[in-house]
Amino acid sequence: MGFLDSVLGRNGPVVTRKGDDDLFDDDFQRKLDYLALVSKRVFAGRMRAERRTKKTGAGVEFADHREYQPGDDFRYLDWNVYQRFDRLLLRLFEEEEDLAIYLIVDASTSMGFADAAKLRYAKRVAAALAYVGLANLDRVSLSSTTDKVMGRMPQTRGKARIFKVFRFLKELKPDGQTNLEDALKSFVAQNKKRGLVVLASDLYDPHGFERGINVLRYNKFDPFVVHVVDKQEAKPKLAGDVLLYDCETGDEREVTVTAKVLERFEHAYQEYLEEIERFCSSKQVPYIQADVSVPFDDLILRVFRRGGFLR
Repeated sequence: MGFLDSVLGRNGPVVTRKGDDDLFDDDFQRKLDYLALVSKRVFAGRMRAERRTKKTGAGVEFADHREYQPGDDFRYLDWNVYQRFDRLLLRLFEEEEDLAIYLIVDASTSMGFADAAKLRYAKRVAAALAYVGLANLDRVSLSSTTDKVMGRMPQTRGKARIFKVFRFLKELKPDGQTNLEDALKSFVAQNKKRGLVVLASDLYDPHGFERGINVLRYNKFDPFVVHVVDKQEAKPKLAGDVLLYDCETGDEREVTVTAKVLERFEHAYQEYLEEIERFCSSKQVPYIQADVSVPFDDLILRVFRRGGFLR
């Protein structure tokens, strides 16, 4: 990942020029209501079907019978079966369990490159997905990571909690090095209830993005990768002898930039994007490339169409 990290840090320390005061304005919140409505209309039937657990108890959906045993609750005896077959059978029901949704925002320094467009975009996407989850009465929590878990918002539910989500996201500032493996190991240690984990990150991890995703997979979480990209990073406006500076590690390298070098860099960048998509496809991990130039609500509709979030 050295070729990507170097060009990202060419201008030295990141300076965030845009504030987050307008990040979740009235127009943004109106779009959230629309997205929540779309999610309910299009996916309601599928969500109920896929969220069923294997537990049985006093739910609302009939599952099976079993023989009556002393001590069982008489209220669940199937008297119709008793009248017809003279057998005492207990009715079992399938319980529904709300989905645990974990939203993880990469807040490392590379996400704050230039005007922090990638971090701002990740915040909007996380807020939108959180609202859809809250509107569907799922339990939603948020975390921010670098090479560790930097901040956590505990699980909550209900649409009114979206302002708590806004406050958490507004406070995130880009800082620190990326190490998804270490950060997600801390995450799984802190969260025992398995569920869906949406990772919003540029995936600029010198240790390998695969390791972090595999931590989630091996610990029985369901990862969903929102790969935040800024295609302008593939075309840096550089020429001649330059000193490249890695914004996360501080490493420096002198490079003579020519048209040929820029062409090779753009090709390597595209290959890396394809490598990430191939990996996720091979592991059956839902993957969305989130280009910061795409309106966030269009991106969320793509998430819905992709599947894997609403279930």
